[in-house]
Amino acid sequence: MKRKRGARFVGLLIVTSLLAARVPLFVHAESLTNDKIRESEESKKHAEEERKSLKSSLTDVKSLLAGLEATKNDLQNYITELDSDLDDINNKIDRLNTLISDKEFEIQTTEAELEQARSVEEAQYNAMKRRIKFVYEHGEASKIEMLLSSKSFVDFLNKAEFINKMSAYDKRMLDSYIDTKNLVAAKEQQLIEQKLGLEDAKSAVENEQDALQTLMEDKEKEITAYEGDISNKEAAIAEYEAMIAEQDQIIKDLEKAILEEKKRLLAENKKAIVYDGGQFKWPAPSYTRISDDYGTRTHPILGTQQFHNGVDMAAPSGSPILAAYDGEVIAASYSPTMGNYIMIDHGDSLITIYMHASSVSVSEGTMVARGEQIGCVGSTGRSTGPHLHFSVRQNGSYVSPWNFLS
Repeated sequence: MKRKRGARFVGLLIVTSLLAARVPLFVHAESLTNDKIRESEESKKHAEEERKSLKSSLTDVKSLLAGLEATKNDLQNYITELDSDLDDINNKIDRLNTLISDKEFEIQTTEAELEQARSVEEAQYNAMKRRIKFVYEHGEASKIEMLLSSKSFVDFLNKAEFINKMSAYDKRMLDSYIDTKNLVAAKEQQLIEQKLGLEDAKSAVENEQDALQTLMEDKEKEITAYEGDISNKEAAIAEYEAMIAEQDQIIKDLEKAILEEKKRLLAENKKAIVYDGGQFKWPAPSYTRISDDYGTRTHPILGTQQFHNGVDMAAPSGSPILAAYDGEVIAASYSPTMGNYIMIDHGDSLITIYMHASSVSVSEGTMVARGEQIGCVGSTGRSTGPHLHFSVRQNGSYVSPWNFLS
């Protein structure tokens, strides 16, 4: 009878071992333990340092405005310096938006890892309960009984070794379970820090956007006050005309360079860009309100008749600017009057110009396709609000953009 109970005990031990082995809970948990815990703790520490760095790098708009105060007597220098600050802030916003995307991906990954660790923890816990119940029901007496039921000394040693292995296995189960619990706790802390980092990054974007808006409002106020001051009116008109002349000179110099390049291509029997007569793509997608049209009109501040050489498309800062047609970028630069600007040669002496961009995403010599994004709308240069100033030149003169736009 004793031998039968001992044999049954061995059988139960073997079945229990096999049941535990069917789901590789403890082997899998070992691969996630110390290294994964260290990785989670390092990630949490990195996220904490990142949050501190983020808070210390926020734009102090009051300091920027104070620094600009000394340049307000020279409107052109003031605009140039303020546009440089706007450019820095826009770059910060771009980096922060990239950080937000990265954080959202990190959080998704950590949540998946946490869910997996909790699943392993639960399965280990249930397996531990079954083992504890088994040991409790059979106890030490059954182990002695099994040893006493040995048929030979060799059988006794085999059974003793098996009991030792089961004890070691039980200890590994417990250690693995504890490690998995620690991993779950580490992942939970990592997730908390990542979510705090995400919220900080979103708050930082709001802070930078507020700073951007404050600087743009200050710029609009200064330009309006300068141009509206009666004592400055004659000087403002002369400056405005000089500004337009400066723009025209920049553009004429570029057109001259294009002409020279085409002559060189012809001399080398190479093909130049040719405009095929197609319709232009609207360069400010989804925004069709015209804040200032092409043609002669009364300047809104100076009160004089002025020729407006393009179409002003009202669009929010940061919205995309698209290439109106296929061509080559012949300029991607900055001037205090045009702000960040882009010029595209479409062939046959047809050029499009895009002014006041917050950022430019192409460079001189780049070939672009109709509808390709080339920058973002802004209010750089002599501008009092976000918009795209879109001009078209043909054969060296400004022409109405409506001849090419639908």
